[in-house]
Amino acid sequence: MPDGSGRPVRRVEDSRLLTGKGRYTADLSPSGLLHAVMLRSPYAHADITRIDVSAARGLPGVIAVYSEADLAADNLPSLPGGVEIPGRDGQPGPKHGRPALARGRVRFVGEAVAMIVAETRAAGLEAAEAIEVDYAPRDAVTSAAAALALSAPLVWDDVGDNTGFLWARGDKAVVATAMAGAAHVARARIVISRVTANTMEPRVALGQVDPDGRMRITAAHQSPHQLRNALANNIFKVTPEDIHVTIGEVGGSFGMKSGLHLEVVLCGWAAKKLNRPVRWVSDRTEGFLTDEQARDIVVNVALALDAGGKFLALDVHYDANIGAFLSGRSPSMVGNAGGLAGVYLLPAIAAEIRGVFSHTMPTAAYRGAGRPEATYVLERIIDIAARETGWDPFELRRQNLIPPEAMPYKTALTFTYDCGEFEGNMILAAEIADLAGYAARRAESESRGKLRGLGLCNCIEVAGGPFVRPASDMAQLTLAEDGVLTLVSGSMSVGQGLETTMPQLVSERFGIPLESIRYKFGDTDNLPAGKGNGGSGALCIGGAAVSITMDALITKLQNIAAELLEAAPGDIELTNGEFRISGTDRTVNLAEVARRAPSPDELTETGKFTPTAVTFPNGTHVAEVEIDPETGVTELVRYAAVEELGRILNPQVVAGQIHGGVVQGVGQALGEVILHDPESGQLLTASFMDYQMPRADEMPDFVLATRSVPTKVNPLGAKGVGEAGTVGALGAAMNAICDALAPLGISHFDMPATPGRVWEAIQAAPGRKPG
Repeated sequence: MPDGSGRPVRRVEDSRLLTGKGRYTADLSPSGLLHAVMLRSPYAHADITRIDVSAARGLPGVIAVYSEADLAADNLPSLPGGVEIPGRDGQPGPKHGRPALARGRVRFVGEAVAMIVAETRAAGLEAAEAIEVDYAPRDAVTSAAAALALSAPLVWDDVGDNTGFLWARGDKAVVATAMAGAAHVARARIVISRVTANTMEPRVALGQVDPDGRMRITAAHQSPHQLRNALANNIFKVTPEDIHVTIGEVGGSFGMKSGLHLEVVLCGWAAKKLNRPVRWVSDRTEGFLTDEQARDIVVNVALALDAGGKFLALDVHYDANIGAFLSGRSPSMVGNAGGLAGVYLLPAIAAEIRGVFSHTMPTAAYRGAGRPEATYVLERIIDIAARETGWDPFELRRQNLIPPEAMPYKTALTFTYDCGEFEGNMILAAEIADLAGYAARRAESESRGKLRGLGLCNCIEVAGGPFVRPASDMAQLTLAEDGVLTLVSGSMSVGQGLETTMPQLVSERFGIPLESIRYKFGDTDNLPAGKGNGGSGALCIGGAAVSITMDALITKLQNIAAELLEAAPGDIELTNGEFRISGTDRTVNLAEVARRAPSPDELTETGKFTPTAVTFPNGTHVAEVEIDPETGVTELVRYAAVEELGRILNPQVVAGQIHGGVVQGVGQALGEVILHDPESGQLLTASFMDYQMPRADEMPDFVLATRSVPTKVNPLGAKGVGEAGTVGALGAAMNAICDALAPLGISHFDMPATPGRVWEAIQAAPGRKPG
């Protein structure tokens, strides 16, 4: 029986992964394996005046010790730096490359200074202790505000104000005029905390030399072809075909395992140099120090309304702490700033985003990559405006929605929505969240001395298409003589269930069970190009490539079947794994077609899909929290979400993606935060003892519903789902927390809502009852 579209098929990969049979990069032990260890800077900002590795090189089990001088001797270039965003004066912004090992100066705690390659990891760690490094410490800045202050220490000597980029869109004059004539202007300063991905599997890199002499890279990475191309074009200056990248199981990524990481470069370089496999495995402390971090934005926002509650204009300024180095992945909030328009009729918007250097780990994409931030800023200022003007938050939002008949709708910023029925999301969310019963639930909480709050968040995000550059994916489908189909996909699974959902497309179209489909991914030798994973595009782009490939292969197979059945190809239909002459019982199955094919070329097809536009998943989230004013403990007690995702292939996988996304958004609202000592730049949250991760027992049962307004952007009508939960959760959770605190006279509260911070806010609240 086919396991096709719309069926909640259980993930076929789960039995393997949940029983410990998955094969991750750290599980690989090729013959002659060497272990790499990085010596990292203990200073946030310092000059390196001397490095002496001689004692380390003489220790037992040590094969090599490298510093930046060794990389320079081999002309190994820095990782590319800079972005294509001009500065305030219109001139190109700074483009400092990031050396794989620090060159003369360190700029954040944890920056790699030397690499040890040894027979065992223990020998490498001992050698790291023997390396002598003299530092001349300098003053450091760890926040955007500190970096922008007059006379602040400079991260880069040639960037006098620590500004890495400045992006602006919209007409400031039009917005200012609207603000001046508005009946009410709501204003707020909003802090979005810095977080880190904390994937289940840490980062890993393994460099080898293939029998044909090519460099082979295996890594915990989400985009094998992108990694191959970056290594070939930017570092080793060879053709992409000269590098072989293979990716197996990946235990989560969330954007952090994309791009080009220095450990991958160093392991590949050392493997070629030593002609032995070299592997580096991050430990958890290293992960907190050196995994790319995210968010960390201070926002000033103003929303203008007329006397009837109609939105007139929005003015937004971001100061984003981008860390010490700027790469093409740093300004993720820029590519998704269009989300500031939300799902509303907002005629005038001015947005400015300033990227600010600091002496911290660089930031990059993290689940949502700018969409949760933009959504939260807009939805928070709407709640503030509602409270200040006496509007019901639900009705204020509802009356400003973009109606379906306005589609396609060009917003006042960068997006043009192709479709959407946003009021339907709100109506369904109100039903499944039981908004009608909220007053009673709040009264019951108050009877127990608790503060209860409700938070709404309408969300829309960009997904599955070309963001700042074209996107495409490839697929290959091959029929074997036993009737088994092998699907090779350029999309990369990092835990979201593609091993199930991609074959489901094939199962539905060919009418065969999943057991008759083999799925392969992660090897750059299998396809000339591939998207990998990112931007919630696996189904929208990768699935569309599979669909196109199936069409082409079925045409080939129909022609073969037509000859075997002595019929015209147009009279042949494919049903339940058999080709049939329409209106008859004459059939031939897939295996027979394969055996009778005139050549192997007739049994394989490769396809490519390049979308011309993005999709816009959207929805409405509703959160309820309860706060104990005596302890400051905040509990998420109810959560409901409606997601409009276009065509849904596997409802069970979709629910899992939304669950995970919501938990990550709520986790940031309630506790997750990266903190640095403002003087020394030392990381204060370098372990799970200090970094508060969300836990399963802290989450209520989620009530989820989906709606479908198919897009025409791709042949499947699908919209991305991988980041949707996070996009709506941050705003819903924070609005609920602020609503609970509002009766005490607290107009706004910044994340994270840890017990200590909430308790302190309650103690300082103007409306707190004595005692």
